[in-house]
Amino acid sequence: MNDLHPAATATGRIFVTGGSGHVGANLVRRLLADGQSLRCLVEPGGDRRAFAGLDVELVEGNLCSADDMMRLVRGCDRVYHVAAKISVLNPNPREFKELYDINVIGTRNVMRAALENGVVRAVMTGSFSAVGYDPEDPSKPSTEDMPFWPFDAVTLPYARTKAQAEHELLKVVADGLDALTVVSCACIGPWDYFPSRMGQTLCDYANGKIRAYIPGGFEFVNPRDLADGHVRGMARGRKGHKYIIATGFHTMDQLVDLWGEALGGRKRPLRLPAGLMSAVSSLYSGSLGMKLLKKPPRLTPGSVRILQMQRHADTTKARTELGWSPTTLREAIVEAYEFFAAEGKIPRAALASPGAGLTHQPQA
Repeated sequence: MNDLHPAATATGRIFVTGGSGHVGANLVRRLLADGQSLRCLVEPGGDRRAFAGLDVELVEGNLCSADDMMRLVRGCDRVYHVAAKISVLNPNPREFKELYDINVIGTRNVMRAALENGVVRAVMTGSFSAVGYDPEDPSKPSTEDMPFWPFDAVTLPYARTKAQAEHELLKVVADGLDALTVVSCACIGPWDYFPSRMGQTLCDYANGKIRAYIPGGFEFVNPRDLADGHVRGMARGRKGHKYIIATGFHTMDQLVDLWGEALGGRKRPLRLPAGLMSAVSSLYSGSLGMKLLKKPPRLTPGSVRILQMQRHADTTKARTELGWSPTTLREAIVEAYEFFAAEGKIPRAALASPGAGLTHQPQA
């Protein structure tokens, strides 16, 4: 395990981007539980439910403005850059621009501001979709050292922008910034206010709206594990490196079983052939689908492809260098459903143990 970095004992204010999102909201609560003082970026007029009742300094600004980031990072000694635009759809030109501006230019602005303001260390949230894999055997466990494979026909534009974001971080590291990346997998857990696509799928299942699913699998992460990985990365990570944080690989069959257990048992939805869903999703993923469905489709050709790749993660580096170890996804699913019940998105009576309350309460 690496020795403690000076950031581990720093006592100044921490600048956090993306604190209103799913990953960021969990990280903010972990940092507050650790007694840290936080300055959290919010969009002007943005949703602030994730910060209700929390003792944090909220500051308005635009990630795409270098001047805003330079001004708002000033006075902070550490940075957690979590904010990102996430998309599994086929973007239109405007959405391509937003993905690039927020994920790439935004990262450059935050990291440049951190360098110029002399922060002790910055940690960025990366994406497993931007971690490389073996194109001959995509299910082979991916490590941090595997280069990003950009040639898959359905590689998501989001994944490309997150790979570019890592490149922007490393460019600033080359200029002297002490920074690293902590990689997130598909996150399931509480404090998912918007909610995320996975969170919405959990709610749809609880509300009886999921009639079928397709086989496949992916690496999932409990946000408590991910927040712990960020904190440990700040304290023990190596400059310029990245660390994959994954609670575990789960097939869709296993995931549906866990959802059913959290809800006191449910009839299993119909298991459909992946090939059929790939064809249907191709039809509905474009503008025609948006017009017919009036909302983004739950599955796209890219998401079907990802599930079929059965990608696994090798978390050895995070375990050995950071001293990190995972909890379980079962805990995360129970906490997610408690959260969604408290938010009124699912009936509390649907829970296996209704009224138990969240086990991961916000700290102030």
